Amino acid sequence: MDALVMCGGRGTRLRSGDGERALDVEKPLVEVGGASMLSRVVAALRESRIGRTGTIHAVVSPHAPETAARARDLSLSVVETAGDGYVSDLSTALDAVGRPVLTVPADLPLLAAEHVDDAVARARGDVGSESGNDDAVTSLTVCVPAALKRRLGASVDTAFEHDERDVAPTGLNVVAGDDDTVALTYDARLAVNVNRPADRDLAEALCE
Repeated sequence: MDALVMCGGRGTRLRSGDGERALDVEKPLVEVGGASMLSRVVAALRESRIGRTGTIHAVVSPHAPETAARARDLSLSVVETAGDGYVSDLSTALDAVGRPVLTVPADLPLLAAEHVDDAVARARGDVGSESGNDDAVTSLTVCVPAALKRRLGASVDTAFEHDERDVAPTGLNVVAGDDDTVALTYDARLAVNVNRPADRDLAEALCE
């Protein structure tokens, strides 16, 4: 299975922070723990099974030219989109790469290889198995309880009800067919999407 790193957004909320906390750099290139978020996500993917058997594609747009250049420096396959929004850019990338595919945003800097492997295994229905079969993969949305994000102080931009509780998508997904399964995790590392300066501060704290 391949992976798509979504890294072509404008990052408006992060770059328009209050006063000195505004970050004058493209969102995927914002550093957390001494490395850009893009580099951290790519490192996690390369350490996962996808890094051994699949291809990592960076989904870029005209809104983030420096990110596209960094992706090429990292020897990633680059999928260029028009930058018309996440859904449109994802559709373009899916047309180019095909399904099933794992997707993750560059703003999830605490992603680890174990998160990637677990998501792929759950989508394949072979948790605990080293083997993998992409022929019978179901779509998967990895979520955390919205309450966990609030308790940590992370921003909550999207939430929906699942099994009588509010959950928030992490951005880590497997896109396959029409059927979709929600995988709930309580791992704080997946609860921090860096959308605002305060989210970056939180990610830095959890890196320590």
